[in-house]
Amino acid sequence: MLISTSKTVALCSFSNLINAADRAIMPLAVLQMGSEFKWDMHAQGWLLSAFPIGYLSSQIIGAKFSKKFGGKNVLTFAVLFWSMLTFLTPLFAYSYSTLITSRILLGIAEGLGLPAVVQIFSTCVLADERSRAFGYLVAFGSIGQTLAAFICPHLSWRWMFLLFGSSGFIWVFVWIFSFKEIRIITEDDDFIIIPPKLTTRTRWYDYFRHSQLWSIYLAHFSMSWTSNIITNWVPFYLAKYLGVSATALSFTAVPYVINSFAGILAGHLADSLIMGNWTVLSVRRLMTALGLVVPGLCLILFISLDNLVLAFTVISICMAFLACNSCGHLANHLDVAPNSSAITFGISNTIATVPGIFIGPLTAELVVKSGGRWLPVFMIAALVNFVGSIIYYSHSGSSQII
Repeated sequence: MLISTSKTVALCSFSNLINAADRAIMPLAVLQMGSEFKWDMHAQGWLLSAFPIGYLSSQIIGAKFSKKFGGKNVLTFAVLFWSMLTFLTPLFAYSYSTLITSRILLGIAEGLGLPAVVQIFSTCVLADERSRAFGYLVAFGSIGQTLAAFICPHLSWRWMFLLFGSSGFIWVFVWIFSFKEIRIITEDDDFIIIPPKLTTRTRWYDYFRHSQLWSIYLAHFSMSWTSNIITNWVPFYLAKYLGVSATALSFTAVPYVINSFAGILAGHLADSLIMGNWTVLSVRRLMTALGLVVPGLCLILFISLDNLVLAFTVISICMAFLACNSCGHLANHLDVAPNSSAITFGISNTIATVPGIFIGPLTAELVVKSGGRWLPVFMIAALVNFVGSIIYYSHSGSSQII
């Protein structure tokens, strides 16, 4: 990558690091908070589901605002707003309804972020560098989750929110004074990538009538289902059913470390294949298949284990292959809809947020109704992955359609 492009990708990736860290705090803090405020499992489940409700509602808005006002402005506002909400969470926690409201608002703010980044990438990152760009973007998100998983178990729940909330303020300061809209392609030429426009005017109907787009949407939905199970419920499962102490939960950072490196490696591998003899579509399908099928198999294996080391190993493998999605269906937006990738990504992320809304209450209900058994939870997640992979492989494309 060129220096200017690398700087853009790095700054956007750091914003995703903060985004992911801030949303990962609550699943780690909820055990301490539930004990202090006497919340039952259902109350904790709804608290974990409040964030996706807000996140669901702001994806398309973030995409439209990014196209109208520019990705830089939307991303600046989003990071500042969600950092403020995170920082003030210890104050909101004394009222359950206020805390739920703040989590919804946090979801709205964070939902603006990724569509803004995709809009920036669509004009600043060349086609044969996009797998790497998305690889780094997703990898830094995993690094954020890693930092949260490693640091938070050693802190009181209040300091978790104060520490990570303040990091967003620092990022905003650096971003405002560092990012420029124009990118350098050579030493003496300025440019902004302008994808070719199709002759017909794009309507909202067009974002839903193409099977290629639906294959991306459903693959993203499947990936999100697994991600939500791992992020929100695996720490709880390990603590309650495998007897992992609060301090030992910091080892849940290990899968995210592996996910980070795997995402970067997969991105470089995907771009290398594209620059070689592989078609873009073949690479997108391969990476999506690896990113959905292997994690599905890992979830089935995980539920059968009662050895902590083996459980961490399987989840680490699951997270490593889950990272392949970044250069699979996630990067596919810029292939099929380069002029409207922020909007298609916003729609995709909206659909992918749906599992996060009901997985909390659904998981609690399944576990309670089945007498404490977690098999249905992980089997359903695996099945969703397999179906999503089949649909993507059979209906995906790489030619521009919007």
